Amino acid sequence: MITRDDCAALDAADPLAAFRKEFTLPEGVIYLDGNSLGALPARTPERVRQVVEAEWGRELIRSWNEAGWFEQPYRLGRRIAPLVGAEPDEVVVCDTTSVNLFKVLAAALRLRPGRRTVLGDGAAFPTDLYIAEGVTGLVEGARSVLLPSAAELAEHLDEDVAVVVLSHVDYRTGELLDMPGITARVQAAGALMVWDVCHAVGALPVALGASGADFAVGCTYKYLNGGPGSPAFLYVARRHLEAGPQQPLSGWFGHARPFAFEPGYDAKEGIGRFLTSSPSLLGQAALEASLDVWERADLAAVRTKSLALTDLFIALTEGLDGIEVATPREHARRGSQVALRHADGYPVVQALIERGVIGDFRAPDLMRFGFTPLYLSYVDVWDAARQLAEVLESGEWRAERFGRRGEVT
Repeated sequence: MITRDDCAALDAADPLAAFRKEFTLPEGVIYLDGNSLGALPARTPERVRQVVEAEWGRELIRSWNEAGWFEQPYRLGRRIAPLVGAEPDEVVVCDTTSVNLFKVLAAALRLRPGRRTVLGDGAAFPTDLYIAEGVTGLVEGARSVLLPSAAELAEHLDEDVAVVVLSHVDYRTGELLDMPGITARVQAAGALMVWDVCHAVGALPVALGASGADFAVGCTYKYLNGGPGSPAFLYVARRHLEAGPQQPLSGWFGHARPFAFEPGYDAKEGIGRFLTSSPSLLGQAALEASLDVWERADLAAVRTKSLALTDLFIALTEGLDGIEVATPREHARRGSQVALRHADGYPVVQALIERGVIGDFRAPDLMRFGFTPLYLSYVDVWDAARQLAEVLESGEWRAERFGRRGEVT
């Protein structure tokens, strides 16, 4: 059985250990919820202060030119591109994941005239399903079909399927899907592939280009540590950009000549045609500070440590009373989180949080623990597993206060 001293030795040899000081972590807290909201980078407050006080406060509207505000969606897109295996001109930072998914799904449907079905995983994060339902509701004859699971995709790929949208990593269980294999099957059936990489980007190397993906969307507030409400991004393969895809939210930021103030819409060339409106500059400033950290991180080392941390947590918790590991054991099928089933998972998680171990809960019975290699240590993992064992052994989670649910669970 691995000991805490064994974990301390692993930390001493960890090539990513120096990144821990790049983040502001509360004393006495083991943060295992970076898969929902990443920790605060230490440099973020200063960057945001600079934008507020200098760029906005002193330079005012001049900062659209002098501070490069107008070009920021493209600059940030170029910086995210290596994290998702894309070319610099295939990614742009804008809006939210939901809004971006609406844009790319609508564009994809238009690229497949005569086909009217959008396929999705019925167990995917609900916003993906809601947006697909909304898009198809606006197109006569279109329909959104939910698969019982992604594993049943092949049975539903017929000549009416225009688009398939799937999550690269399952937000509940942390299962990692085979991006190149699934993309190839979808395209062989004549459909287009849209990937949601929210739970993958920053957790593992993502290869949109090498996998042949058509479109993708992702957020920046999870593993990328952009902050609550930080802007999302979207990816469009260059071959589709060259075809001039049409997206429905034709706002002025996507116009070829936005400052000509023309009454008719003429879309920009390239990825810029997927912009809609003025960016949130404060949110983009926070993301910019986080990407300063990510540009120095080795994604291969991040992936290696992620798998080691999740292996360790599974080994330390799988025998605990009432616990069932829901996350795949195979490395090729695992993201960077561990989901444990427990019939009373919600109060157990609340008891852990009171002890300073922050994870989260997803109905009906999943306790989720996200492992962010840039700021988590092996000792953190050992201590968190020990705290979980004590909570279960003591039965303290049965206290009434732990069963009371807040509006956000």
